[in-house]
Amino acid sequence: MTQTDSITIVKRDGTKVPVDYEKINKVLIWATEGINNVSASDIAMNANLQLFNGIKTEDIHKVLIQSAASLIKEDTSNYQFVAANLSNYLLRKQVFQSAGDNLPSLNDVIKRNVKAGVYDKIVLEKYNEDDLDKLNSYLRHQRDFNFVYAGLQQLIDKYLLKDRKTHRIYETPQFMYMLIAMTLFADETNDRLQKVRSFYNDISNFKISLPTPIMSGVRTPNRQYSSCTLIDVGDSLESIGHSDLATMYYTSKRAGIGLNFGRIRAIGDKIRNGEVIHTGVIPFLKKFESTTKSCTQNGIRGGASTTHFPYWHKEISDILVLKNNKGTDDNRVRKMDYSIQFNRLFYKRFVENKDITLFSPGDVPDLYEVFASGDNDAFEKLYEEYEAKKKISTKKIKARDLMNVFAQERIETGRMYVMNMDHVNNHSSFLRTVYMSNLCQEITLPTIPIKHIESLYDSEGEIALCVLSAVNVGELKSLKELEGICKNIVSSLDYVIDNQDYPVEAAKKMLKRRSIGVGITNLAHYLAKNDVTYDDPNALPLVDVLMEHFQYYLLKASCELAQEKGACELFYETKYSKGILPIDTYVKDIDGLIKRKLTLDWEGLRADILKYGLRNSTLSAQMPCESSSLTTNSTNGIEPVRSLITAKVSKQGVLRQVVPDIVKLKNKYQLAFDMVDNRGITNICAVMQKYMDQSISTNHYYDYSKYPDNQLPLSVIIKDIMYSYKMGLKTLYYANTNDASTDDMGENMKDVNCESGACSI
Repeated sequence: MTQTDSITIVKRDGTKVPVDYEKINKVLIWATEGINNVSASDIAMNANLQLFNGIKTEDIHKVLIQSAASLIKEDTSNYQFVAANLSNYLLRKQVFQSAGDNLPSLNDVIKRNVKAGVYDKIVLEKYNEDDLDKLNSYLRHQRDFNFVYAGLQQLIDKYLLKDRKTHRIYETPQFMYMLIAMTLFADETNDRLQKVRSFYNDISNFKISLPTPIMSGVRTPNRQYSSCTLIDVGDSLESIGHSDLATMYYTSKRAGIGLNFGRIRAIGDKIRNGEVIHTGVIPFLKKFESTTKSCTQNGIRGGASTTHFPYWHKEISDILVLKNNKGTDDNRVRKMDYSIQFNRLFYKRFVENKDITLFSPGDVPDLYEVFASGDNDAFEKLYEEYEAKKKISTKKIKARDLMNVFAQERIETGRMYVMNMDHVNNHSSFLRTVYMSNLCQEITLPTIPIKHIESLYDSEGEIALCVLSAVNVGELKSLKELEGICKNIVSSLDYVIDNQDYPVEAAKKMLKRRSIGVGITNLAHYLAKNDVTYDDPNALPLVDVLMEHFQYYLLKASCELAQEKGACELFYETKYSKGILPIDTYVKDIDGLIKRKLTLDWEGLRADILKYGLRNSTLSAQMPCESSSLTTNSTNGIEPVRSLITAKVSKQGVLRQVVPDIVKLKNKYQLAFDMVDNRGITNICAVMQKYMDQSISTNHYYDYSKYPDNQLPLSVIIKDIMYSYKMGLKTLYYANTNDASTDDMGENMKDVNCESGACSI
């Protein structure tokens, strides 16, 4: 960089000095050192145009960062490392007033941040000076430079602790990771420091991905770490009102909300022998919508919710169109998502082109219970008995007409979900009935409606909670490595369950169930490294082997923890207590995809579970991983990538996320809209569901350009729904399209929900 004009800059202390171009050059040379296919002079030339008289030194550095970031392209992707190096330099200046490697000790940082009220004082109560000195020696600050630019910026924007008004940042990445590890293993009695070290290594090396509530909450005085909250709403004014109160509590505490309205009677029903006529579900949906949107979550995101209804609800025709852009504000509730609950009878009548009879749940009080149980024969018998009763007010609709409307709304909004109630309960880890799912459709846990205000504060109702984590399979060196990673995850989440706050008593059943949901992330990278695509049948045995090891080691870790600390109190309410494992209850159509035999000692594990129990009622669930994929430079969960470089909107502008190993694997990645159809990804999810005890946020992709006149036939969407049911999938999440009108909306709305962390990682 050469000086053409005299430019005066403002230093951090307010003094004004001439710009030192040599110093800027030195920083750029340092940032580019050892990185191929990048140029310090190109960054300098790009930045020189943006310097102006009176610019602050911090702003100069930001200009350099943006200059490097703007050069990130498919053939010059290594600028993501340069921009990250420059960001790390600035971050250390902001936090410690020094950009060098001479960082303060762990002890000093903790004491300073405890005094500031940023870190929880429990850290100093649990660890002595010798512990802190030892843990300080485990810190590897050079790992800060393993971030790519998008990942580091995501960490700065969302997870590093800061004063969100003054923007003061209190920590750098390695201190954050160490404090998380220290907090999660604070109560360990055996080899505590080594367990802290092991977990720190796993999270700082990106082998484990953590959810937003843990990343931004653990180590602080705020102790609400559950990502997912499931609230079952009963058919009474008291239940509706107090469920809304619970929704407000948990939305304000960072959680994504799942709601079940399946029991609420329909519009026009009598109340108190006709003294009052029921207003139906829509006014109450509006109430809950207002509640979730009224709470911002620690400056990180707004609230979001998904509400569940059975397909036979009398108001289903109005429910299905609640998200679309037609109608008026009076008959639309667009800021919620909806999951429609189906079962075998619906699909059978669809195939046979028969009618569906719609009921108000208030007229058929036992129907929802039998429907949710998963006992298809019992449901069909009772349903047909109610159909034959002339005194019950009903509506008729052709199953195909209902499905057509559902498919149309699913593709137009992207946010109309599927929940197959029979698969959810028949392939569940619970002996108890599961009535609903969560915001992102991967959590399936028992709930009990809150009947009155006391139910919030006693054990009569049950709000289900789940804490999440994920294994970054793209970073695995071998499948055996999963054993230690799974053990670390299960152990860390055990602390989360015991030490988080429970604002309402109805949620404390979490302490008895101890439900966790561990998934995988970076699958697209894993497939590319193994030279297979989503459409490739060879992907299925690869995923099958991976998932066998994954679930086996999760169960083994939970069983070992049960030997040490005791089985969860409600273990007897699980199928595991009867020796029944997910490999016993999956839909056997999956066997047509996979001929491979199981290779691990499942019978030995089964015997151990029967003898010692499990620490957790559930172990696995596949969540979206949009947020953590940025931080860990990985691909989103199990999703195919949409492009090799994806633009993500952040507070600092557009972040360009590059797929892992782009130089080496550029031609190995299969893009989402290049898939032939959804058969491949559905089969992969089916193989995963064989092993997982909760559900999968299964997404489908539709490319309008593949169809005549760019018109996507509803039959394509319906076939995907039907095939997913055939292959045993419990839930379907987004319907993604590359049509500009819907894709833009879907991306923006996704920012409100799971990309920002609720019910995802």
